Order: sequence, then C-alpha cells, then structure tokens
Amino acid sequence: MATQNLVAPIFFDLDGTLTDPKAGIVGSIQYAIEHLGLEVPVEDELTWCIGPPLMASLESLVGQELAPQALLAYRQRYSDIGWQENELYPGIAGMLQRLQALNRPMYVATSKPRVFADRIIRHFELDRYFTVVFGSELDGTRSDKAELLRYALSEVAPASQPVMVGDRKFDVLGARANQMKFVGVSYGYGSPRELQTAGADLVVDNTEMLFSVLV
Repeated sequence: MATQNLVAPIFFDLDGTLTDPKAGIVGSIQYAIEHLGLEVPVEDELTWCIGPPLMASLESLVGQELAPQALLAYRQRYSDIGWQENELYPGIAGMLQRLQALNRPMYVATSKPRVFADRIIRHFELDRYFTVVFGSELDGTRSDKAELLRYALSEVAPASQPVMVGDRKFDVLGARANQMKFVGVSYGYGSPRELQTAGADLVVDNTEMLFSVLV
C-alpha cells in the first residue's frame, strides 16, 4: 500500500492496535461504576468502551451528571494498576523493528491521555521505535481523533501522505478527516465490517499482513 513513498509517516493507534488493554480499561470502568454505587456490568458488556473517548463512554454508562465523578474514580485505579493490566499484541515489536530498519517515520496517535500513553509505550520498550507519542490531555483536549491527528500532522508536517493504523471506526473517521490513508486491524476491538463501513482502505488480520501492506 505504501510502496509509492517509503518515507510516508505511519501513525499507530495504541489501544487495540499495539496493545490489548482490556483488563485495565474494563477493570477501571467497573471500579468507577462500583464507586458510584451502581450496578456493575460484566466485563464483556464493556469492551465497546475500548476505543471511543472515555468521557463519552462514561456518560453513556452513568449519565452526564455522574460522569465526572466516574472519570476521577477511573483514573484513580487506572493510574495505579490499570495501565499495567495490558498486553503487547503478538508480533508488534518485531514488526516495528523491521519498519524502523526501513527508515519509516513512526508515531503513536491515541485518544488516551498522553501521560498514560507515554508510560505504556516505555513499559513495553517501544519508545525506541516512535519519534513522538501524540495523545489527549487530562482535561479532554484532543480526545477526538480527528482533532488529535490534525494537531499531530501540524507538528510533523509530513511531505507525503501519511498512513493511520487503528482498530475502531473513530480511527478511520479521524484519518479521513485529515486526508490520511487508513489500514484497519481486525485483531483489535472493531470488526472488519465496522472498519470497512467507516471507510478503511484495507483491513488486515495480523501483524505480518500489516507489515506487508505498510512497505
């Protein structure tokens, strides 16, 4: 896909693309809901929350009035242990190493607060591969993927059309709003149908396929 220009930068989503954050995100949401004294959904009823901006998900779960309290409780647990309840997807480190050997500029672009994204990237020793980790701020600034990517592109100022890699429709829509190519990964939390309907250029099933379309 990117063979026309080997210096085209690649932007990777974090949750559901580089790492599987299910245990930490869902566990922290359950903690927040329990903290409010509400009935706690089971784990599999909350996986839809992985990908969208967190505040919007909490508003859907507990209502706008209680969402700020839920967010504080969520961050209390997530900043302590939730961020560590995370796993690197198979083949990610090797794929990034091979892309780096080809001199591909790589960045992280996640709606997760940058303070947590930086911590996770360093924890998995992926910081050696990425020039910059772009994320939202704790006050919600740049939690929208289109806004985040617009900011990231203004900082990077790429000379060629960049590529976004992600697993949810929010990633696709953000990329499309910024005239980026988009490759979806089906091993994350969005289905191939979700990605294709949103306008993905390609959808791949694993990191080996992902590498092949990025070079």
